[in-house]
Formats: sequence, structure tokens, C-alpha cells
Amino acid sequence: VQFVESGGGLVQPGGSLRLLCAASGFDFGLEIMSWFRQAPGTERQHVAAIRTKGVTTAYIESVKGRFTISRDNNKKMLYLQMTGLTREDTAVYYCNRKNNPDSWGQGTQVTVSS
Repeated sequence: VQFVESGGGLVQPGGSLRLLCAASGFDFGLEIMSWFRQAPGTERQHVAAIRTKGVTTAYIESVKGRFTISRDNNKKMLYLQMTGLTREDTAVYYCNRKNNPDSWGQGTQVTVSS
């Protein structure tokens, strides 16, 4: 099982980023997938989830209306479109299976700063 996240960077408040995750080593299309994030000095936090067919999604309250999770089962890719970024969104972002996440990737750093 392997996850490779990319797409992070430095962005000004109010800006946008699109995160990508390449997954391998398991049957991607059969798993509910999630994005997580971890800010310095805090525990890893679940941010968003998407069910197997990509129709049903869920978000934590603080990102609703700003973040959009999506997936491409053929490419085994997970995406997170982030808009209206705030300093509170600064964190390392990870993708993983929602249920029993393991084999964490290196994550991708998102820094929101002026």
C-alpha cells in the first residue's frame, strides 16, 4: 500500500490549491477514501471523505463550501480542490483509506501566509 501526495505549496489567504494523491497496492475503487491534515503540534485530523463511486462526500465543518474532494478510480487518484484558504488550513495534508488508514505517505505541505 502506497500513497504519494502532491500539489501543496505556499499560497496567500483567499487563494486556492489542488492536491493530488496517487494510490497503489490495494483495490482503490472498493475503498472509501479520505484526506487528512496535521498542523504543527496537533494530532492528525480527518478533513474529507468520498465514497467508492465518488458521488457521496463528507467534510468537516470548517472546510464545507471551500474544499471539494473527488476521485478517479481508473487512475487510482484522489483529489482535493481547496479554495478560500485561511491560515488555519496550514498543515501537511495526507490521503489514505478512511477505514483503517495505514502506510502513510510523506504528505504535502500547505502553507497559507501573506
